[in-house]
Amino acid sequence: MQAVRGAARGAAAEARTEDQGGLSALVSYFMRLGATGFGGPIATVAYMQRDLVETRRWVDERDFLDGIALGQAMPGPLAAQVVMWVGFLRARAIGALLTAVAFILPSFVAVLAVAVLYTRAEGLTAVRALFYGIAPGVIAIIALAAVKLARTTNKRDAKMWSISALVFGVTVVTRTEVALLFLAAGLLMVLLEAPPRWMLRGARLLFVPAAGLGSVAGYASSTNAELFWFFFKAGALIFGSGLAIVPFLHAGVVDERGWLTETEFLDAVAMGLITPGPVVITATFIGYLVGGFAGATVATVAIFLPIYFGVVIPGPWFVRHRDNDQIKAFVRGATAAASGAIAGVTIIVAQQAVVDGATACIALAALALIWRFRVTEPVIVALAAGAGLALYW
Repeated sequence: MQAVRGAARGAAAEARTEDQGGLSALVSYFMRLGATGFGGPIATVAYMQRDLVETRRWVDERDFLDGIALGQAMPGPLAAQVVMWVGFLRARAIGALLTAVAFILPSFVAVLAVAVLYTRAEGLTAVRALFYGIAPGVIAIIALAAVKLARTTNKRDAKMWSISALVFGVTVVTRTEVALLFLAAGLLMVLLEAPPRWMLRGARLLFVPAAGLGSVAGYASSTNAELFWFFFKAGALIFGSGLAIVPFLHAGVVDERGWLTETEFLDAVAMGLITPGPVVITATFIGYLVGGFAGATVATVAIFLPIYFGVVIPGPWFVRHRDNDQIKAFVRGATAAASGAIAGVTIIVAQQAVVDGATACIALAALALIWRFRVTEPVIVALAAGAGLALYW
């Protein structure tokens, strides 16, 4: 009888543990993480490993590491990919969707609220003073992100440094980010390091969808349809870092379409940096400035949609083949291109953000604080905003 009671208590405890780690509990956890997850993608992933793997034991360590491997192989911000992967493990596609919404919703609401205030108070001197300081601070963050990404990925590989330098030069000279260079760089590394027999056929398959998306966007008649296709393509080309989206966004919303001015664009990037959650939530701010609440919603959904598809459709396959030489070579090439593009756009937007000695000092101080003292991005933006208020008057 005691054995039966002990087994019953054990089963009940196991049931409670499973319930605590069920889908509803995960959704609640990711809602809280989305509201408090400052510190960037690496810090957010570290929080998840600590909470879900080590403390609560809701996720097996091997499964969690598979999610990190997937994030490194597929385009998209790492933290959002791991969130979706954990949801996928629990309840497949619907689990990935619910955990993604829970994680993204707090930052979406926060950025949308700031965007509403921004549009209504943009002419106020105080607002302009804030962003007078924030803009050069953001430049420092983007510049060091490019350096860190290049050093981490390229290491001492001359081929990858050459790709980064080439993309950097093209970006600076053309003053735009050429999206196909990301794909071309990935395919070039495959050719150089692990050329398969089907390489040429694979290249055609990769370029045709990208060209097709561009064609569809060209035929889109409404602003919201154009917003959707633009941010959908952006979400499919985020390799290496959330800030890798900055060059693509700058080319599209400032240079090609004129949706935002240079100043508004830097303000939008700042919003993505100072709010919790993924940096690509910048899409919400841009979408609101272009198309109001509907535009913000469309842009947000569009930028996360290809990331979601990249988890639920090929995710399990990528995990099984994460050691494939062709996959690793393509990711290395695309990431090298991303670091070069980020560096190139930094030069372009710095010409608008660093306009005098005061803003140059803010940029240099921000560089020193990040490089020497490892100060986090939200703190840098807050300090730069304070400096802007102090110096503007």
